[in-house]
Amino acid sequence: MSGAGETLPEHFAIFPLRGALLLPGGNLPLRIFEPRYVRMVRDAMRTSEVIGMVQPRPHEEREALPALYRTGCLGRITRLEEQEEGRYAITLTGMCRFDVVEELPATTPYRQVRADFARWHHDLAPAEPLDGVRARLMPRLRTYLETLGIEARWSGLETAPLAVLVTTLAMVLPFAPDEKQAFVEARGLPDQAELLITLLEMALAGQPEDGPPH
Repeated sequence: MSGAGETLPEHFAIFPLRGALLLPGGNLPLRIFEPRYVRMVRDAMRTSEVIGMVQPRPHEEREALPALYRTGCLGRITRLEEQEEGRYAITLTGMCRFDVVEELPATTPYRQVRADFARWHHDLAPAEPLDGVRARLMPRLRTYLETLGIEARWSGLETAPLAVLVTTLAMVLPFAPDEKQAFVEARGLPDQAELLITLLEMALAGQPEDGPPH
């Protein structure tokens, strides 16, 4: 996770992508091919090297300018690979969540916002302890992945730092977009861990007799 001395910009480009979750300390790989977002990456690399990830609100992602959720997460470009035809493969590393104050007048093909980090400065502090979480999380996770037919390296999962594990699972498991947004809006890591356990339990409770969980 970013250090407490991290400088956070007041305004920056955003990538509105439904179902894509970035959390502080997490790594989100993205393939950038749409011309306006290729331009966004190039501009970011010439300036602050950051991009904000924020989800469009439900049923609006196909609109030209879909309304946005209030809260997203700022990410720093920590890997960039230029591919054929001017496309990019990048990795965003989550820095700190933000609240959208306003969308700035369009001067670029991509959208930009002015942001407020006041509610989320604790994202820059060391991770909070997660007492008792691993013992509750792992058996539910094992059952969940088995029902999906996903093989996992359990030795690595069981020894991974718990903060990293919770963040990574929240980002990569196939939760619905509104469930992913709940992770963004949860106050801190303990709340995200409780949400993760709850969603696993709900998925398993809704599992049909001969099929994967919903």
